[in-house]
Amino acid sequence: MSNVKFFSGDSVPLEMHKVRIVQKLNLVPIERRLEAITEAGNNTFLLKNRDVFMDMLTDSGVNAMSDKQLAAMMEADDSYAGSETFTKLENKIADIFGKRFFLPAHQGRACENILSQAFVKPGSIVPMNYHFTTSKAHVVLNGGMVEEIIIDEGLKVNSEYPFKGNMDIEKLKALIEKHGTEKIAFVRLEAGTNLIGGQPFSLENMREVRKVCSDFGIMVVLDASLLADNLYFIKTREEASRDMSVREITRAMADLSDIIYFSARKLGCARGGGICTNSEEIYLKVRELVTLYEGFLTYGGMSIREIEAIAVGLEETMDENMINQGPQFIAYMVDELQKKGIPVITPPGGLGCHINAMEFLDHIPQSQYPAGALAAALYIAGGVRGMERGTLSEQRDEQGNEVFSNMELLRLAMPRRVFTLSQVKYAVDRIAWLYENRRLVGGLTFVEEPKMLRFFFGRLAATSDWQQKLVAKFREDFGDSL
Repeated sequence: MSNVKFFSGDSVPLEMHKVRIVQKLNLVPIERRLEAITEAGNNTFLLKNRDVFMDMLTDSGVNAMSDKQLAAMMEADDSYAGSETFTKLENKIADIFGKRFFLPAHQGRACENILSQAFVKPGSIVPMNYHFTTSKAHVVLNGGMVEEIIIDEGLKVNSEYPFKGNMDIEKLKALIEKHGTEKIAFVRLEAGTNLIGGQPFSLENMREVRKVCSDFGIMVVLDASLLADNLYFIKTREEASRDMSVREITRAMADLSDIIYFSARKLGCARGGGICTNSEEIYLKVRELVTLYEGFLTYGGMSIREIEAIAVGLEETMDENMINQGPQFIAYMVDELQKKGIPVITPPGGLGCHINAMEFLDHIPQSQYPAGALAAALYIAGGVRGMERGTLSEQRDEQGNEVFSNMELLRLAMPRRVFTLSQVKYAVDRIAWLYENRRLVGGLTFVEEPKMLRFFFGRLAATSDWQQKLVAKFREDFGDSL
C-alpha cells in the first residue's frame, strides 16, 4: 500500500514512482484566463492547452507512461499484416483476460460503434448500470434505447455504500420479463460508472448479473476502460475479495463476461483499444466491421508503437501499487475538500474528484447548467481545467426539451502518475476560495448548440457579467498573484 501515515499524524498518499521527464506548465494571469474561457465559449474542451495550468479535464490518453512502456515502443514491428507486436498484445490479452480472440480498435468509442452496429437494431434495449455519453449515443444511433438499472444508492450524492455502481438485480429481471429476451441486445456493465463519480461495482454483483443473463441467454458486455480503479476498489472494499490478487480478480471478472471492450487511453496508459471474446461466432460477426472502420486486424487503427505500450501497460495494471495511485490521490483531494465543507461525491470513486455543482451553486437552475458554470469559474479562478458531467452532457429529447441530468458534477480527473501533491493542494485552495465566493457565479446559456455530443464543441455565454466580477474579487483578495 502507498497511503502512509506521517509522524505528524497525517495520512498522505505516497507516489510510488520518481519523475524523470518533466513538461513545462503555464499559469497565465487571471485576466488572460477570462479572455481564454470567453474565446472557448465557456466550454473547457475548447480551451488551448497553453492557457491551462492543471489539466484535469480527463484521464483519457494523458496518463503517464512508464519507462518500460517507452522502451517497448522502440521494439515495434510495424508490418501492416502479421505484426509480431500485435501477437504480443494478443498473447497478453489471453494471459490476463483469458480471451482467445482480440480485435484492435483506435479507442473505446470505436469499440462501442462496432458492437452497436453488430448487435443493436431498431427496438433493441441495452440495460446498463449507467450509461456513458458515447455508449448511449451509439445505441441510439442504431435504433436502440438504453435502460439504466443502477441501484438506488448509486444516485445518492453522499453515501457510505462502497459499490454505488452495482446493477439492481430485481430491476434487471423485471426488465427482461417485461420486454422479452429477444429485445435485449446485451447487458452492459461499466467498470467505474463515469457519469456519477467513477463509482465501482462489486465482483459479487457481477456474478449475480451473470447468473440472470445466463438464465435468459443474454450476453454480458464489460466496458473495462476504468477497470484499474474498479479492481482497486474490489480488492480494498469487498471483504470476500481481499485475499484475491489483482490478477485473480481480473480473471474472475473476465470469466463472467462474454465480451470485454476497453479504451487503452484509460486502461493501459497508452492510446488505443479493443474488443476481446472467447466466442468464435462473435469474433466472426465483428471482425469485418473492425477491418471496415478501423484497419486491418493486426493494427485496428492504432500505432504499432502504442500496441507495444498497451501490452506492457496491461501487465503493469496487475500491480496494486500502480492501480492504487489514482484512487488514493482522489480520496485525499475529496477528504481535503470535505474538511472545508465543500460538497463532493462520496465515497470517493475512481477517475477523479467530483464536486456536486447542484449544491455548490444551488442558486443556479439546471436550465443554466451549474456544472458547466462551475467548470468555467474554476478555470478563471485557478487555471484548472475540469469537465462538466451534468445536463450539458445530456442531449435534448425529440421535441427539443432539455433533459435534466440526475446529477450536476464538475469532474476533476486525476491522470495516473501525473500531478504532485502540491498541485493537488493548489487546486483544493482555489476551489475553497471559489466556494467562499460562490454567490458571484452565474449561469450559462447556449449560443451554438450541436444536436449531439454538444458538450464537446458547443459554445455558451455567461448570463450576466458574473465572470468580470469574479476576476475583480480575485484581484481584491490575491493582489498581483496568479
